[in-house]
Amino acid sequence: MPKLSVFDEKGKKVSDLTLAEEIFAIEPNVSAMHLCVVGHLANKRQGTQSTKTRSEVRGGGRKPWRQKGTGRARHGSIRSPQWVGGGVALGPKPRTYKKSINKKVRRLAMKSALSSKVAAEEMLVLDKFTLEEIKTKEIVKVLSALETGRKTLIVLPEKDDIIYRSARNIEGVKTTLVNTLNVYDILNCDTLLVLKDAVAKIEEVYV
Repeated sequence: MPKLSVFDEKGKKVSDLTLAEEIFAIEPNVSAMHLCVVGHLANKRQGTQSTKTRSEVRGGGRKPWRQKGTGRARHGSIRSPQWVGGGVALGPKPRTYKKSINKKVRRLAMKSALSSKVAAEEMLVLDKFTLEEIKTKEIVKVLSALETGRKTLIVLPEKDDIIYRSARNIEGVKTTLVNTLNVYDILNCDTLLVLKDAVAKIEEVYV
């Protein structure tokens, strides 16, 4: 079974933590992770882009000139797509990009992402995070002591506004909760910093 060192806020090792093998030590399934990443990015798209067709553009009710005898091309409306100020032919309309992914695939992808981070030695476990007031420099001190990567994802067991507001202004640092953790954020970070209590909650959900 995989083991990770547990560090305190000063970067010193305080204990060892044995991880659940069925979550943190499986063979990563690349296909499942790819499906979840594509689905996550697709679901973030708003799909609100819109253009007007010739029937929606204001004006153009009168035929600009008679059909024959002028020497010019025949036209029925100045709001046809070929006119400046006319409608857009085959333009985008509001639509949904949502992709549905099976629960089993999502669970497999999450376990694969966590296992890949453990295998790559990019996951750190923090014993506890205690801040009495909002102080960005305190978060920076902890991250420097742990020697985290440029992009760090901090996983909290429960909502903590002090930690969230202290870390939100640091470039490359993001905080999330166990119940909002997703495959894209795990794979997109250089260091996965998980609180010890959060590890227990992850194992409770995915075992």
